[in-house]
This record gives sequence, structure tokens and C-alpha cells, in this order.
Amino acid sequence: MKLSKLDLASRIAIRDCMGTSPSERVLVICDKNKREIGLSLFENAVGLGHESFYLEMKPLERNGQEPPEDIGEMMKKFDVVFCPTTTSLTHTKARQQASAQGVRIATFPGITKEVMIRGLNADYKKIAALSIKLKGILEKVKHVRVTSPAGTDISFSIEGRTSYASKGLFHAKGESGNLPTGETYLAPIEGTSNGIVVVDGSMAGLGLVKNTNIKIVVRDGYAEEITGGVLAKKLVKMLDEVGRDGRNIAEFGIGTNDKAKLSGVLLEDEKVMGTIHIALGNNKSMGGSVGVQLHLDGVVLRPDVYLDGKLLMKRGKFTGMLN
Repeated sequence: MKLSKLDLASRIAIRDCMGTSPSERVLVICDKNKREIGLSLFENAVGLGHESFYLEMKPLERNGQEPPEDIGEMMKKFDVVFCPTTTSLTHTKARQQASAQGVRIATFPGITKEVMIRGLNADYKKIAALSIKLKGILEKVKHVRVTSPAGTDISFSIEGRTSYASKGLFHAKGESGNLPTGETYLAPIEGTSNGIVVVDGSMAGLGLVKNTNIKIVVRDGYAEEITGGVLAKKLVKMLDEVGRDGRNIAEFGIGTNDKAKLSGVLLEDEKVMGTIHIALGNNKSMGGSVGVQLHLDGVVLRPDVYLDGKLLMKRGKFTGMLN
């Protein structure tokens, strides 16, 4: 029987991205909105000879919200866990605790069939090489400034912070990340971010920014003013539901996947080569101190990125600093 494009993408995720060995047990955690993808991962894990289980839950309400306690406990009992879900489990305690016990976990927040097929046919060796190189560069600098044609101009300290290369190859114990993937990211030092972020690509939980950009004024590490029509009002509502720490400047990330396209699915959008993203909310999952149950990324197009005053990206194109 000929495998579908979705089945082929699922097999790449299981076999290549996670490097799952025949003896390893696989768990798929899904919700009803992502059932087609979840069942594809489960059935192909079975087809590849793995002892596999499929667990479906009710869709959660927001990115970073903890799953039911029983599901968090189940995650610890397997070698490899796939999470194709409507909202993100990436920054949850459940994911962190399972990873700490050596479980390898791939999260697919907001995944669609089209994004799964397109994103998992990328060259992950190439993505890994670039992501790892950027990790090394970021860990040697202290200060970041990002500007953009749309009006972004924000600066922050990253001194001493560990950066993470989400490279799409999670073969070692405890490794985790998004699939499809391709980014290098870190948590800016709390309280050091100041300036303006203009989200002109897409925003987690809201989709593509088409008519009116979202303008975020940042003072001492917090998003103090948010404007930009209907989307801005929706963003403020999501942030206000979790309190002050929802406005924490949580993440700075650089997309490294040259196959990813701006689609309105943040999982893919934040990986697009030539973009950066700034997130609000939880940064504890990446070495920060803010553990709020919310993490929302905003994508900035055509950025200029300065590291300790040296130009890393110009209008979204990498410069000689990368060489």
C-alpha cells in the first residue's frame, strides 16, 4: 500500500527527527482538532514496529496551559512522546518534567496537515548546522538590538543566558522541541528589554497580521502598551487573563527553516528564515524565572539584528558575521 504524504511526514518525524529505535515505546498525545495528524503518527509508529499508544484529550484554552495531571504522568512513562495539539505544551511543567526524566518529546502546537507535510520535508541536517552555529554566536554576546522597517526597535541583555538550537533532530535523552522546526532562541534577561516591537508577520493565537500591525511598547522587561486594532485588543485580553507576568518579554528567536512559509500557524511562522520572533509570558522552560501559564510569540519581518553592535542580519538576510 502506497503511503500518503502525511504518512511519509509522520515517518520522517518518528524515524529521522526523533531517531526512534525499534525497542522504544511511543506515546501520541492529541486533541480532537488534530486527530488526523495524531492518528497518522500513532499508526505509522505501529507500522514501524514500535509499541505505541494514542491518548486524546479535550483541546486546551491557551498556549502554555498545563494538561491534566494524569497526562503529565503518562508522558514520563515512554521513551518518545509526540504532542500534536491545538495549543502548545512546549512550555509546560508537564513537558519539562518528562524531559528531565530522559523522555524525548516533539511538540506540534497548532499543526495543520499542510504545515506537517511541507515542514517535515526540509533538510534537517542543514537546519541543525545553522541553528547550532547561531547558538554558539548568541552565547558569546551580551546585548541584542532588533530594528525593522515596520518600526521595531528593541534592545535587551542576554549576558550569561543559554541559547537553544531547535534543530529538528532530537536523538539524545531528554531532548525536545517543535516539529516542524528550525530556530535558535533564548530568554532575554528579565527587566532589561526596552523599546518597541511591531508584530507584522503573525501572532500566536491570532494568526497572520494582515491589515493593522500590533505595536508593543516595552519598558523594563514588560509589554506596557499594546495597540493595533482588533488583534491588539484580543492579545490584551489573553494577557490579562493570566496577570502581570503574561506581559514579560520571554523569548528572542531567529528562524532557520528555509522551507517554512508564513502561513498563520505560529508553529511554522516562527521558523521562517529571515524572521525573528519576540514572545510574551513564560520563559522558565528556557532558563528564565517567569513560570506563568502562557507563551505567545510575535513574528517580525525583515529585521536588522545587532549583537554587541555588530550586524548579524540585515533586512532578514544573514551577514558575514555568521561566517
